[in-house]
Amino acid sequence: MSRDNVLHKIRTALGRGAGQAVPPPPAARIRIPQMSMDIRIASMLERVRALAGEAVATKDPLSYVAAAIAGKTAVASNAPFLAECGITGLPGVRSGVTDREELRELCATVDVGITSADYALADTGTLVLLASPQEARMISLLPPAHIAVVPRERILTGLDELFSLLPTPADATSSMVLITGPSRTADIEQILVRGVHGPGLLSVVVV
Repeated sequence: MSRDNVLHKIRTALGRGAGQAVPPPPAARIRIPQMSMDIRIASMLERVRALAGEAVATKDPLSYVAAAIAGKTAVASNAPFLAECGITGLPGVRSGVTDREELRELCATVDVGITSADYALADTGTLVLLASPQEARMISLLPPAHIAVVPRERILTGLDELFSLLPTPADATSSMVLITGPSRTADIEQILVRGVHGPGLLSVVVV
């Protein structure tokens, strides 16, 4: 079938004729459910655990992270919230790295990457990280384990609320990473394998 025939069939199905201008797209249907913060936190924790991740809500993130990385090496992002929690000062944690090559080498050799998150989505347990000097994306992607320390006020109901706050992410960042559970794939013979395309272990700490 020729290209013209294919395009003709598409135009006919859409009710348009040749040369007719394409109408503007319909308005986005944004629906943000009403959900209390307690319900958001409970949903976030439940979804992360359902995806084989670890999730806790605590007022003492420093103690949790210290126990989780005891005897291990870690690199922490430059997110101000991690410094506020005292996490960047823990033994074995490197932070404040801004040179890209140095950071890549560090992420390839440490046991744990520690980040905060710009947002988290309660309905799917998803972390949203906007690439920036404060949150270099390789820290959440390259080490075999990832710990995300998230203040509760950053937990949104879902994607609709995220895009109501950030309708054009490309204006704010070169890359927006959505992390839903530990890395997993079943590309080879439909056998589920974790940790192939990113960290095989994910811990979410809601503060």
